[in-house]
Amino acid sequence: MTQDVLALLKQHRSIRKFTDRPVSPACIESLIEAGQAAATSSFIQACTVIQVTDPAKRAQLAECAGNQAYVETAPVFLVFCADMQRHQQMCDLHESEMLSGFTEQFITATVDCALFAQNATIAAESIGLGICYIGGLRNQIARVTEILELPHLVYPVFGMCLGYPDQDPEVKPRLPLSVILKQDRYDDTGDLEAIKEYDKEVSNYYQTRTGGNKVMGWSDQIAGMLVKEARPHMLEYLQSQGFLKR
Repeated sequence: MTQDVLALLKQHRSIRKFTDRPVSPACIESLIEAGQAAATSSFIQACTVIQVTDPAKRAQLAECAGNQAYVETAPVFLVFCADMQRHQQMCDLHESEMLSGFTEQFITATVDCALFAQNATIAAESIGLGICYIGGLRNQIARVTEILELPHLVYPVFGMCLGYPDQDPEVKPRLPLSVILKQDRYDDTGDLEAIKEYDKEVSNYYQTRTGGNKVMGWSDQIAGMLVKEARPHMLEYLQSQGFLKR
């Protein structure tokens, strides 16, 4: 890996404001091809990408995602779906009975989708584009499924806004390497002290970014987030789509 690629990876920011410059269809196809080149578990290739251009659907998806306006206004909006439906078709083609609903299938399809999207992201950023992942689609995931007419054994993992950046936000600081990288076993000695120092860095980042309107470290942000329900509708939805049944 060259230093240029390392620098690119370390400079990732979420971009929520885009210029009016269009992204060509050929460019989008090239990014999707880069996504396809990502690692895929057992060659399963369980990701389908839906580009949404219909303004009415864009508006509906923005509403589903918590009224995030850039879902509606970004030059390109993609939805990355974990897709085991085509595998059902392949089993039907070869007159084999597909044993679906396994948790492992859900994991491999979801991981495939994430790896695919991250490859596409890196490719996009390498040519001057910016992106923002939209996990908020899962707020109203059943409605998103209806809007996109997703069949059984397919679910939308996240969306992605894509375009040429019209902002230059700072890189959000990540956890200290000592907290993330372990040797031979899980040893969290010293992690709390390192996170306390990291909290100061994150708090300074938020104060700078928001003009003092947000004063919060990482640990209190996480503690506040994880005392709330996290999309409790997801299990029932996923089971209705044919996932997580065994």
